[in-house]
This record gives sequence, C-alpha cells and structure tokens, in this order.
Amino acid sequence: MAENAVKAALKELHLLVKKTQEERVRAEPTLVNIAKTHDKMKAESKVSAYFKNKLKSLYVAAQEDARKEAGMLQRCLDKIAEVKMLRSKVANSAATMGHSKAGASGLAASIFETEQPRKPVMRRGVLISLLQQAANQLPVWRPQEPDEKPPPLCGAIPAEHNFVPKPGSQVCARIQGQDGEEQWILAEVISYNAHLCKYTVEDIDEEGSTARERHVLTKRKVLALPSMKADPAVTPSAIHSKGQSVMAVYPQTTCFYKGFIASVPSNVDDDYSVLFEDVSYPEGYSPALKVPQRYILPIKERKR
Repeated sequence: MAENAVKAALKELHLLVKKTQEERVRAEPTLVNIAKTHDKMKAESKVSAYFKNKLKSLYVAAQEDARKEAGMLQRCLDKIAEVKMLRSKVANSAATMGHSKAGASGLAASIFETEQPRKPVMRRGVLISLLQQAANQLPVWRPQEPDEKPPPLCGAIPAEHNFVPKPGSQVCARIQGQDGEEQWILAEVISYNAHLCKYTVEDIDEEGSTARERHVLTKRKVLALPSMKADPAVTPSAIHSKGQSVMAVYPQTTCFYKGFIASVPSNVDDDYSVLFEDVSYPEGYSPALKVPQRYILPIKERKR
C-alpha cells in the first residue's frame, strides 16, 4: 500500500512540475514587455505619464504571476515532502519486516528453550536513524504573501490550545517511568477520547520490550511537535532565541530533557545547539549538542 502511495504521489508531483513550468512560460511575455518598456524610456529625457501607467500595470501583472508561480512551487515542495515521508514509511516497514524474519529464525532455533518467545523489535540504531531522517524531511514553510505570519507548529510557534494531534503523529508525552518518576518521551498518538479529553499513546522506543508500552494521558501531558521547519532567513520569528529554555530530545535517545539554546541555525538545514541540564558536569550542563528543529519545544522559564 505504501509503495503504491509513493507511485501515486510521484505522478502528482510530475504533473505539478509541468504546471509550474507552464505557469513560468505564461509569465515570461510580461517580463519581456517590462524590459522593452524600460529600454524605450531611456530615449526620453523625462518619463511620461504613459510609461508610468504602463509600467505600473505591467509590474502588478508580474507580481500576480510571481504569486501564482510561488504557489505552484510550494505545492511541489509539499508533494516532495509527502513523497519523502511515504518513502520513510516504506523503509520503516522494510526494516520491521527484516527484524521479524530474523526473529522468526531465532524462534525456530530456540523454540525448546523458552515458552514465550520475545517479539522481534527494531534496533535502537535503526530507530534513531529513521527519526533523524524524519526530522530532515520535515517540510519548510514559505509565506505566500509578503506580510504572512508563520502558522502554529512552524518551528518555534506552538500549537493552538485546542489542537488535537492526529492518530499516527509523533508527540512529546509525559509518562510515569518504572521508577515512579515522570519523564517526557517521544511517543505516537494511538487515539484521542474527546469526552474524557485523554490520549492513548505508545512509546516510540520498543527496544528490549515484548511490545510498545501504551499510556493513557490527559491533554496537558501531550505536546504536539513542529510539523514544519522555519527558515531563519525568511521567518526569524519562528526560530527559538539564543538562551531560551527548551525541552529537546537528547541525541541518540527518545527522551526530552531540559536545557537552553546555545546557538540558533543560520539556514534551514542547520540544527540548534542545545546545552542540556546535566549534574554530572561541573557547570551543570552538557557540552553543546545538535538537535533538529522537529525535536525542540519551548518551556516557560526565564531566559538565561
């Protein structure tokens, strides 16, 4: 099913690229006309009202053409992001199937050694690699209008108070660990009960378990992750500021810990540098570690 979805999305992308090129070709005469009008104006000692009005109308038309082309390009980028996400699902399924086959072989060899064979699980290295890939493939938000503001869940912009993450989406969830202490983990939404205002989520990390652990949590214990990346050059307002207190996924883990921003990304493909609270270091903080935009959330504490 996922492979068919990838093929269908690629066909849609091909059509979008063709339409974008058609839009660009359609707009070219207006740009050529603007250049010719400027050339004619050079011969005049004073710009006449005729040329002023003509240029004004040409620039208005060119602006509208540019908006349409930008809209088509954004649709292409969104479709590319969709293709990447679908391909990640295919790779994820393939990895899971591979582990299942390996687990079946192990079961055949040890069937007399155990009564309850352990369910095959994804290795930590594979999971971390897929999470990093998902962060890299997060679509980039681009404004369609000059003064358009970034929407909720774009970079550092939080979700609206009534937002409910859909089943299958990843969230930051506050659970009670086996030691009784609460911790924030990366989890997947299974369902949401609107009457009880409670989520059922699964721990994304299943290593060492016979099954993913499920938790029923209230809304305040489930935080939505960014669904779009912010470009620092285009939407700096959607970038966390240096010194800001955050919760971020500690590298090579699936747990969120407190820290603060040591440095911000200079372009859309860069990660943040985060100093995590860690009493094992003399300063009380870890060295600066790289964390993608997708796995950083703001917390309400004073700036340092």
